[in-house]
Amino acid sequence: MNRKYCIIITGPTAVGKTALAVQLAQYFNTEIISCDSRQCFKEMNIGVAKPADEELKTVKHHFISSHSIHQEMNASLFEAYALDKAAAVFQQQDAVVMVGGTGLYIQAFCEGMDEIRAVDMQVRRQIIDDFQHKGISWLQQYLSQTDPLFFAKGEIKNPQRMMRALEVKLSTGKSILEFQQKKKKQRSFECIKIGLELSREQLVQRINKRTDAMMDAGLAAEVESFLAFRQLNALQTVGYSELFAYFDKAISLDAAIEKIKINTRQYAKRQMTWFKKDAEIKWVAPDFNAMLQLVKKL
Repeated sequence: MNRKYCIIITGPTAVGKTALAVQLAQYFNTEIISCDSRQCFKEMNIGVAKPADEELKTVKHHFISSHSIHQEMNASLFEAYALDKAAAVFQQQDAVVMVGGTGLYIQAFCEGMDEIRAVDMQVRRQIIDDFQHKGISWLQQYLSQTDPLFFAKGEIKNPQRMMRALEVKLSTGKSILEFQQKKKKQRSFECIKIGLELSREQLVQRINKRTDAMMDAGLAAEVESFLAFRQLNALQTVGYSELFAYFDKAISLDAAIEKIKINTRQYAKRQMTWFKKDAEIKWVAPDFNAMLQLVKKL
């Protein structure tokens, strides 16, 4: 029986994961499963840096525009989805490529995660509304009182993660960290984790350039089209929140663009903090030949 592999390409936002994953999937004649928690939403396009149409035509992708912003999505749901898609690919190929920067989704896919009961939607809406009016300091303080376990060990500078932790705690009475598997689930395939890394200066340049390109491509108009749905969980993300503030006339457009760049840099830093804790990730510059040689050694 042939060994099966999932080659996971990860790293911070804007480092160049998508293009290299497409090249790698072509090399192995296989398909790609995205592990980006926002690219799965079909209504969101420009602000989530989805693969280009040509890339989507070149290699079959899963978890891209596969769900609606009105649907629930979390790590345990992704685990089930990705395992199903991987199993289908493994019927034809020995390898599948996974690409994305949502660390919790990668962990759920490789190690497993207990299913979390559905949260109370009224609780979710209230948390999002309070966060929009009171800000991140309120969110951190409330979380420290409500879920001290997550506050001590979780991502307390990431509003999305904090709101998710808070809604789970208030809906289930348990910390979201209690749902994460203490014992890894056994998989019928091996996970090969490749991390792409650039210097801080190079990454900042890429983030700034990509943000400007998104604005030129019509990001403001895309965000404006979501004003009626701004309280949905899917839209509580960098690139959208800042422009909602602009449409509220709370900040200027230039200030919103600058905040997107700053918040994206902070998000990239949080991603690297998460990934550097995973000793299984092997790091390489975003160069296809270097990445391929590393994959072949593992």
